[in-house]
Amino acid sequence: MSRRTFILPRIVIILAAPGLVTLSAAADWLQFRGSRSNSVTLDVQPPAKWSETENLAWKAKLPGRGPSSPIVIGERVVVTCSSGINQDRLHVLCFAAQSGQQLWERQFWATGRTLSHPSSANAAPTPASDGKLIFAFYSSNDLICLDIEGNLKWLRGLAHDYPHAGNDVGMSSSPAVVGGLVVVQVECQGESFAAGIDPETGESRWRINRPREASWASPVAMPGATPQQDVVLLQSPSQITAHEATTGKQLWVYKSPCDGISSAAAAGGVVYVPSKGLTALRSTSDPQPEVVWNASALLPGAASPVVDRGRLLVINRAGVLACASTVDGQIAWRVRLEGEFWGTPTLAGNRLYCISQNGAGQVVEISVDGSRGEIVGKGQLEGPIQCSPAISGGALYVRSDRHLWKIAAP
Repeated sequence: MSRRTFILPRIVIILAAPGLVTLSAAADWLQFRGSRSNSVTLDVQPPAKWSETENLAWKAKLPGRGPSSPIVIGERVVVTCSSGINQDRLHVLCFAAQSGQQLWERQFWATGRTLSHPSSANAAPTPASDGKLIFAFYSSNDLICLDIEGNLKWLRGLAHDYPHAGNDVGMSSSPAVVGGLVVVQVECQGESFAAGIDPETGESRWRINRPREASWASPVAMPGATPQQDVVLLQSPSQITAHEATTGKQLWVYKSPCDGISSAAAAGGVVYVPSKGLTALRSTSDPQPEVVWNASALLPGAASPVVDRGRLLVINRAGVLACASTVDGQIAWRVRLEGEFWGTPTLAGNRLYCISQNGAGQVVEISVDGSRGEIVGKGQLEGPIQCSPAISGGALYVRSDRHLWKIAAP
């Protein structure tokens, strides 16, 4: 009997011999740190080892630089770049997940401030998607909305509305899709704000002032945080706040020095914020959250913490991975990794995929009882790499300033 394949949204059904049906579902990776802002996927694990000759499905050349991370929408991989001597040319590219073929590219001119630190670029924020539309954001505070075929829906040069919003070393906060809106966080020494933007029209549904302090942390989406509402977390160097995603209304504030680069993580109604090491907060009906615990030894570097199934995974500035309990913050084990990490690692099942700035990939396997972790695989890619890897369909997607890679078993 001949094989027939029917492709449905994000599901592939293969009919072979009578009575035999193979079903494979690939989870989308729709924004920075995944669709739920937690760097965790239930998808099939990618390979633990790779090289130029092993488990490298394809490699695509990119026309510009970018610390931004790739996202995956069904069978499409989307990535942003910026190019030009002033980093003022903005690129959005879409590739076929299966073959690596470039499906389309769109280019725009930046309308805001484009200069940044030499280690960064205008395409620092990771794009986001609601599954139908793509929202590409840049350090120049340009927000571009395209459909998945690359057709322009709208463009907002937020620098025209807020001309004093910008940072000489660059902005990198990634947008989050939550509560039916696109939430952007623009914090600097000048005109700082956060806004909830209508995905269909590009109009601001709400806008709130933020502390005038330089921050590179990203909004954290908490869909279904309560039965009544979706919540978004906004982290600044002096505080973290929780807001109704649909209205921007502040629900609570925790005033404490917070990291300006790594972002908070949330699970089970508890927020783990990089503050005095790591601090666990639980939402209450009060305007201030309950402090569950604080662990000064859990100090994240640039990579954000990962939380899943009662454990926290934190990489510090020295490249040491620590696994701690979500109950009390006590460290169960540590593993020393190679290199410095800007991108947040991604957890698939019991394997944590870590990519250092120089492109050294290390896969840490966590024991079933969580009592230990060990490096079970490695792979080297051409750096520098600052992105957080995306996982979808058993594949690992990683980008550098020059290339986008798909790592997957044959």
